Amino acid sequence: MPPSLPSLPVLESLPALRASLSAQGRAVLSAPPGSGKTTLVPLALLDEPWLKGRKIILLEPRRVAARAAAARMAALLGESVGETVGYQIRFERRISAKTRIEVLTEGLLTRRLQSDADLPGVGLVIFDEFHERSLDADLALALSLDACANLNPELRLLVMSATLDTERVAALLGGAPVVASAGRLHEVAIRHLSMGTELEHGEAVARVCLQALEQTQGDILAFLPGAREIRNAQGSLHQRLGERIALRPLMGELSSTEQDLALQPDREGRRKIILATNIAQTSLTVEGVHTVVDGGLVRVARFDLGAGADRLETQRVSRASAEQRAGRAGRLGPGSCYRLWSRDQHAALAPHDTPEILAVDLTRFALELAAWGLGDPAALALLDPPTSANWQYAIERLRDLEALDAKGRISAHGRALLRLPTTPRRAHMLLKATREGLGETAIWVAAVLEERGAADSDLNLLIERYRRGQAEQAAKRRVEDNVRQLRRMLGPGDAEHFNDQAVARVLSWAYPERIAQRREGQRTQDAVFLCADGGEARLHERDALAHQAWLAIAHWDPGPPRRIRLASALSETQLRQDHQEQLRWQNVVSWDAANAAVTSEAQRRLGAIILERKPLRGEEVAAATRQAVLCAIHQLGLQTLPWQEEHRQWQLRVQCLRRWRPELQLPDVGDEHLAQTLEQWLMPYLDGVSRKEHFTRIDLRAALSALLSYEQQQALSRYAPTQLEVPTGSHIRLEYRQSEPPLLSVKLQEMFGCASTPTINEGRQPVVLQLLSPAQRPIAVTQDLGGFWARSYAEVRKDLRGRYPRHPWPDDPLAASPTRRAKPRGS
Repeated sequence: MPPSLPSLPVLESLPALRASLSAQGRAVLSAPPGSGKTTLVPLALLDEPWLKGRKIILLEPRRVAARAAAARMAALLGESVGETVGYQIRFERRISAKTRIEVLTEGLLTRRLQSDADLPGVGLVIFDEFHERSLDADLALALSLDACANLNPELRLLVMSATLDTERVAALLGGAPVVASAGRLHEVAIRHLSMGTELEHGEAVARVCLQALEQTQGDILAFLPGAREIRNAQGSLHQRLGERIALRPLMGELSSTEQDLALQPDREGRRKIILATNIAQTSLTVEGVHTVVDGGLVRVARFDLGAGADRLETQRVSRASAEQRAGRAGRLGPGSCYRLWSRDQHAALAPHDTPEILAVDLTRFALELAAWGLGDPAALALLDPPTSANWQYAIERLRDLEALDAKGRISAHGRALLRLPTTPRRAHMLLKATREGLGETAIWVAAVLEERGAADSDLNLLIERYRRGQAEQAAKRRVEDNVRQLRRMLGPGDAEHFNDQAVARVLSWAYPERIAQRREGQRTQDAVFLCADGGEARLHERDALAHQAWLAIAHWDPGPPRRIRLASALSETQLRQDHQEQLRWQNVVSWDAANAAVTSEAQRRLGAIILERKPLRGEEVAAATRQAVLCAIHQLGLQTLPWQEEHRQWQLRVQCLRRWRPELQLPDVGDEHLAQTLEQWLMPYLDGVSRKEHFTRIDLRAALSALLSYEQQQALSRYAPTQLEVPTGSHIRLEYRQSEPPLLSVKLQEMFGCASTPTINEGRQPVVLQLLSPAQRPIAVTQDLGGFWARSYAEVRKDLRGRYPRHPWPDDPLAASPTRRAKPRGS
């Protein structure tokens, strides 16, 4: 071990760590912030016998941490970066033939494994800050474990973390020993503050920084969620402090030089306030910091399945992240941490961050697995499996890009996509555009799309500003770095070949489902566009792009409503040429609710967008028309059919007989069941019906009757007749009712001589008699006719015979003859 290593708590765990790695080849190191694990462990293990002639790869989740860790280790060795210790991040590589410790960002290990799976010359891979659970870290660890098991059993693995469920990770590593390091080096006093919600977040953090300046010594590290809040806080502090205090932003978007200004002591000896995103949360010891101001927010990527893209979401930090942030204040001595939330709010925080594998777009992850020879994530050692919906979406997109074949195996095109440092969609765009002679255009589109928060909605104007050097300096540098890298990978580009008219074309190759057509006749303050994926997207009417007929959309807010953030005007002529294979004729027979009629046409479509229409004819159309009418009836409800009273009475007769005689096995003909089985009983009776006004043509009586067999129809007529014969010989209509006996409404005089209540269903079911006056008004309702004659008739006779003198009112109705007629006049 180099003699110059500082005495930090992690050194006490080295004997156990060495023994575990030597014997089992794997270990999990649990070491709190400030213990020295990032920089001391690789150096302390460098002379292990099993590492002779081999390298250590140290993985860091962020570029700034990778550079800082390499610089710190090199300084401890008294060397420059690039000698014993080097690093490689995107756009930067400082590694030489002498380098034995390579500090990499996590995605670079995956690239190395994919190109040479047994990692020749590497003896140990260290996964630092694994608790952050980036998708790249999960993938790199899973591939490393697979490589150990099948290709290089001598490769050793060490997972290090400050806040992690170590037992789960140890189990993932096949029961690896867990080695615990000593605690934090210095105490940190936690102060919870309740800040009003009326303040913008950057301003609230700035105010607490001013308070901390007065109450503490040394530099201050303040955590904010993103660049906008950092700029606001920086402006507010500069207005109050001027040049007395060095204000240093620290974000991943900054150049290495700008990041170093935040990490190193101020050249003029001033106190510093470092305004950082969560890139300063782990792996970094920032010189001079004794105070942390934690705004409590973090901006993370979350996959929106409906939008088919990751979106940035601002949310509360987890308790584990808050602990990590507070630990920054105790690296160099006793410190303070100001938290902009209450103790009660702290208790309600999530215990850990959500792993990216559960939250972000998995398209590239799925392509990496396919390149490894796997089509199922369950075949890899992963702490958390991806969600089935996000995984299936990724597989479908890769098939759309022709990156996977029908069996899920990676294609040659898929391997070419992986070689480019961007998403599979944009890689596909770059390769296709290069073949079409539009490579330079696609390079600029891809580079500019890497930047977030564009002020313009027109991608063409945004690219033009970058090409003219009129963009903000840091963003300009990042875009130009991307452009140079892509030119190197795709072949020399010629700026003169940039084609402003082709921006929308190449963009549409990356996001074909976001091709959009303006919808006319929308009376809103927004222009509404129908997208190929079937959804809508909107632009304010004042936006210049709002009046274009076609757009290729790059970014939108997921919504609803989806608001277009970045797009380019697209020519329909060019669209038809470029997407000819995706333009398909589709026969569409459907119910048009607006016109209350069936539409039958052949449509040429790009997804949900209809470009051409032609009328359809033929028997296939007739069958589809019947189906469309059925769908309309489902939507409109069963009551839209031409129901008559006779149909409803038939329905009630069948339902009654189902209850009375279940052995007949009559079908359920209630409305609910009829609605569910429309296709079975109504379809044959829809010939010639294509409009709502045609519904009156439907022979509903025949359709309903066909539900019964001949024997059941005979039984219905016998046991549940429509009429009953009364003593006068009249056949009176029965009224069937839901859950009640049938009703027979008959003139009282027609029932003379009848001693008992009439029945149906072979005498098993008495009817309800509604006895009527000569004027056809109800005078009694009974199911006991004999009792009516004996107990009630006399009172009825007394009340009515004076009113209806021409009608018979005998003293003994059972002895009288029934009659339908009145007495002749004068009798």
